[in-house]
Amino acid sequence: MTPAIKHGGASSPSKNWSSTDWKRAKLDVHRLQMRIAKSARAKRWGKVQALQHLLTRSHQAKLLAVKRVTENQGRKTSGVDEIVWVDAKQKWKAAETLSCRSYRSQPLRRVYIPKKNGKMRPLGIPTMYDRAMQALFLMAYEPVAEVTADHHSYGFRPKRSTADAIERCFNVLAQKTSAQWILEGDIKGCFDNINHAWLHQHLALEQKVLKQWLKAGFMDNGRLSPTTAGTPQGGIISPCLSNGALDGMEAMLKSITKPNQKVHLVRYADDFVITANSRELLEETIKPAIVEFLLERGLTLSEEKTLITSITKGFDFLGFNVRKYGQKLLIKPSKSSIKSFLESIRLAIKKGIATPMASLLGFINRKIVGWANYYRHVVSKKVLDNVDSVIFKTLHRMIKRKHPQKSATWLYRKYYTNRGMRQWIFVVPYTTNSGEKRTIRLKKASDIPIRRHRQVISIATPYDAQWLDYFDTRAKKLSFL
Repeated sequence: MTPAIKHGGASSPSKNWSSTDWKRAKLDVHRLQMRIAKSARAKRWGKVQALQHLLTRSHQAKLLAVKRVTENQGRKTSGVDEIVWVDAKQKWKAAETLSCRSYRSQPLRRVYIPKKNGKMRPLGIPTMYDRAMQALFLMAYEPVAEVTADHHSYGFRPKRSTADAIERCFNVLAQKTSAQWILEGDIKGCFDNINHAWLHQHLALEQKVLKQWLKAGFMDNGRLSPTTAGTPQGGIISPCLSNGALDGMEAMLKSITKPNQKVHLVRYADDFVITANSRELLEETIKPAIVEFLLERGLTLSEEKTLITSITKGFDFLGFNVRKYGQKLLIKPSKSSIKSFLESIRLAIKKGIATPMASLLGFINRKIVGWANYYRHVVSKKVLDNVDSVIFKTLHRMIKRKHPQKSATWLYRKYYTNRGMRQWIFVVPYTTNSGEKRTIRLKKASDIPIRRHRQVISIATPYDAQWLDYFDTRAKKLSFL
């Protein structure tokens, strides 16, 4: 593959970056990825390795790797070297310096983020260079991972989402004759405990580069600590590596059960549920088999979070509550998700009392739209109405505290308006940088239309030519929702 740049004589790195034909680069890399996947389906592993070597040495792939790490959410976060790539010149030179020949990964920068249970989750932040190398090799490994993946694994895979996982739950549990028992699986410290030897033995990835990431260590308060197990949590390639470690669970379950036992696996990253027609089957056969499957990979189930539940009692999965009421299966936003969302809104309003109202409202609107879109395909209309009511009341209390001497009439004239039959619309005027006067109104979660999501075909992959038209059509349909 030749570099996808527009040649016009000698030019600076910044001009080279800005003149790159990104569409062509993506197309050429994707073609090579499809060749890798085709070879993997044919189990021609020598050719897979040769094509992966070609891709990871491609200038186009290197440009795309740098583009990804300099445009994603963590682009302003540095690793232990405190370097970030900001301008076009730095990005172009970074792509030119990506090399496998003398590659040495630097230690991760250890940071901690809060978990829902109040504990802290450790994350490792790679340097920009290491992130770009991971993005480069992810392009080479992902086509193989898609070929070997469990059909009903939905987390951190292209063209799949939580909506697909939840729709799969509906499909296997909604019928009158569906399974009545569910094993809710939770793996203890999945990213931190995967066996390195198992990864080296089973993943079709350049071994010397994989070793650099797995053995990089991490810096915590100025002290270097080694990594003896786990994948570099916080790295771009980590979710794909962990998926690779858990793939095969579906085939294992099929080998020890019968079709009439209604055993189905639905997995999203390291969270999974398994259905069955009896509690005894889950307790005596399936759970021990899962424990053995995980043990080989250096992993264990969390006993306190791994539960066996009746569908009539219901279970929470990926922020949704799945439960049968009589013979009708309903999937709703989980209570814990509603609570954490409203708490985040209340905290934002509390902290934003001195913030310009237009900025605060813009922030709240983004959170409302994102949260409502996540639940738009399930039974959520009543929940969205309740969420709107709570947010409205919280904002109203805030403006009363902000203007304690003002009357209700004054507050209404300043912050509210009506439109048609709808009254008490929260609206804030503001002036743009160009001096133009505009208004911003509080969005309502319940205005997001409820639309049923159609599950992705389980065997479909974007690295197989026979499915390209399917994904194009699907993308167009989803863009209209």
